[in-house]
Amino acid sequence: MLAARTLMEQGIKVTGLSFKSYFFGTAKGKKVAAQLGIEHIEIDFSEEHLAMAKNPKYGYGKNMNPCIDCHAMMLKKAKEKIEKEKFDFVAPGEVLGERPMSQNLQALKIVEKDSGLVGRLIRPLSAKLLDESALEKAGVVSRGKLFDISGRSRKRQLELVKKYGIKEYASPGGGCLLTDPVFSEKLLKLLEFWPDCRGNDIELLKWGRVNWLKDENDKNVLLVIGRDAEDNENLEKLAQSGDMMINLVDENGPTSLTRSKKLEVKSKNEMQEIKVPDELKMSELELGERKSQEEIINLALSLTGYYAAKCRGKKIKLSVNIIN
Repeated sequence: MLAARTLMEQGIKVTGLSFKSYFFGTAKGKKVAAQLGIEHIEIDFSEEHLAMAKNPKYGYGKNMNPCIDCHAMMLKKAKEKIEKEKFDFVAPGEVLGERPMSQNLQALKIVEKDSGLVGRLIRPLSAKLLDESALEKAGVVSRGKLFDISGRSRKRQLELVKKYGIKEYASPGGGCLLTDPVFSEKLLKLLEFWPDCRGNDIELLKWGRVNWLKDENDKNVLLVIGRDAEDNENLEKLAQSGDMMINLVDENGPTSLTRSKKLEVKSKNEMQEIKVPDELKMSELELGERKSQEEIINLALSLTGYYAAKCRGKKIKLSVNIIN
């Protein structure tokens, strides 16, 4: 937002560009563009981004965040866009030293080189601390009206917020799930168990309690149990052929989805009645031990009922449906 306003102050026409993947969206970008009164472009690079996230050239940050590779990929896509639609340059909001691993001087140079934007990339908030671009030398952008902000403090950014009269702005956290330690742990396990995982598998990690079991062939089985109505709704939407869906029949409660990459199951749609345990200790369930298909179904039924707290200790009916 500040990078855009800095350029707009020079009379430069700015168009917003943001990216959609399995780990972040464009809602903030669209909102900012609306606030600034500028056009907005969305690029969905989910599949390419997932492939990169599995094996990033420059590695991960503190969690599963491949920030240098991600920034380079975004700017490479931006380069394609500016060449196709005749824009002059790209201006991200990066600040030198704000992120110690992904926004140090070396990282910024790597991103510029790998994106192919050398000479057509301006970082308005830190430009005076970086090499002068060809565009600045040519007078397309006035270097004197750019900034020399660096470091992790947001003091000078907040001064600009006040100067530009910006009333609403996003927190500096970003919003990428790959920086979240809890999600990163889930993703790391998914990549270990299913290296060929797809976007739909990634989406499942966002919508419930994630558990891993093993079938009798020692193959990993994913069990996701919804925590609320939103989780339940999304699990239903994400269900694919071969998935096992479990729902409570007479009570409100979790929806569960069980998925295996190798488990062969017959088409099944039936009602089952179980006695829900009064208490379950996850450490005693031996989730990592091999289990038959029947044992997996019974365990999924028990956990689904157990997480409907009012059903504990009672007999309940659940529907079991294998998606065709």
